[in-house]
Amino acid sequence: MKQLLILSGKGGTGKTTVAASFIRLSSAKAYADCDVDAPNLHLVTVHREEPAHLDYYGMPKAFIDPDKCLGCGICMDYCRYDAISLESECRILPLSCEGCGVCEYVCPAGAVSFIPDIAGDLMLYRNDTVFSTAELRMGSGTSGKLVTEVKKQMIKETNNKGFAVVDGSPGIGCPVIASISGVDMVLLVTEPSVSGISDLERIVSTARRFQTPVVVCTNKFDQNLSRSNEIERFCSREKLPFAGRIPYDPAALAATNRGLAVVDCECPAAGAIREVYQNTLALFNREGQDVLA
Repeated sequence: MKQLLILSGKGGTGKTTVAASFIRLSSAKAYADCDVDAPNLHLVTVHREEPAHLDYYGMPKAFIDPDKCLGCGICMDYCRYDAISLESECRILPLSCEGCGVCEYVCPAGAVSFIPDIAGDLMLYRNDTVFSTAELRMGSGTSGKLVTEVKKQMIKETNNKGFAVVDGSPGIGCPVIASISGVDMVLLVTEPSVSGISDLERIVSTARRFQTPVVVCTNKFDQNLSRSNEIERFCSREKLPFAGRIPYDPAALAATNRGLAVVDCECPAAGAIREVYQNTLALFNREGQDVLA
């Protein structure tokens, strides 16, 4: 399977907006939302059916058996995460427990054990396309592992064939690293702001560690032309292909609020996204990753 991953160094650049339009323009038979902390690709893609759900289990959590517990508080003294409360009885605070196992080790009564913990919800939409997504539960720290499961699910359902668009998460953390692994190209969507440029530099550095080809486009470029020019100078210095500029367009916001991809309407932003798509596709094919193969 050939995969195009769409990332941004920070939230709010329009990454998912661009991803939804690329899915529509490419008629991709498979796509995934790897922003498991705050997935929203499903809001701007059309699905006629309810998804299949599968519980995702993260690190096991500690459990204190009240019938065995002596109430000595030793486990609480040794817990560096303050995940144990001793009120009427010792109990684990699930959102704080990291599953390190110290409480089980120090308990003199053998009252502590570890039980499976549901850390998220893995979802799969199947019709004429395959859409894999997931949502991490609050307090879980296994976002990277869940992203890997999202991609595995998509690949399995398509027999590892065809072309897929993957919407990643913002930043450079574990879910981004898990998203980049195994993809054929990364499109970085940035914005003309101080933070946008700073975070662009960080995500470029991250992607290069995987030796993955990187392409850049600027969204809302006309909000700050000097910063937009700075982004293009950065791309020129770093020898990064630049796929194009997308203007700020109220019609794009209106389309998103209606649950549509921007390219579903005729507006300046839609025309610009089509141009970015064509340029990205040409670069993708130049890297030997012919999406039509």
